[in-house]
Amino acid sequence: MIPHLLLGKIPLFCELIPSDLDSIASLLIERHYKKGLSIFMEGDTGDELYIIKSGSVKIYRFNGAKEIILAIFRVGDFFGEMASIRKDQIRSASAETLEPTILYVLKRSDLERLLEAHPRLTLKLLDISMNRLQKTNEQIQDLTFLDVRTRIKKLLVRLSQEHGVQQDNGVLIDLKLTHKQIADMVGSVRETVTKVLLELQDEDNIVIDKKKILLIEIKRPL
Repeated sequence: MIPHLLLGKIPLFCELIPSDLDSIASLLIERHYKKGLSIFMEGDTGDELYIIKSGSVKIYRFNGAKEIILAIFRVGDFFGEMASIRKDQIRSASAETLEPTILYVLKRSDLERLLEAHPRLTLKLLDISMNRLQKTNEQIQDLTFLDVRTRIKKLLVRLSQEHGVQQDNGVLIDLKLTHKQIADMVGSVRETVTKVLLELQDEDNIVIDKKKILLIEIKRPL
């Protein structure tokens, strides 16, 4: 997809007219990454915003010696905005490709000029960033107060909302997830995740096929 068409599908830029999108597209730098490559690390100084042209990226932090996946971004998503807004801001998390990925990169200096020219983008960027921060805080609370089974169920509901495709008998999470990746999202171990997923399958709450999960009757806990 050519840059300005992709930009028009991104919530941050969707209200801009085609000529503005073309101007932004001219500022983008295209970078190619192999699977499993680091884009940036927690603690790095950040001055770039990233837009995914193809592939997928995980955002994660280390909790002691364990990796905690905070989010998975796919085509059309952007990330890295927090550290790219303020000069010399450090990254609060790490980013790594989950598959071969192509990114469009927007430098902080260009982003600043863009926000000055389009003040409404500042409000949109703030709204999206606050929403993501709220989700991260909720995830941290879940890790602290909820049992693993409940954390897994809440995660599946959230992923179905973010990456779900409606099917006749439920919602398909359109992501290929390993049990290890799910474990890293809920702060558990692979063996426990495997056990819970088998239980949910036996209870006819989910169906797993080729690493994709179909939610049938599972509901978000109160």
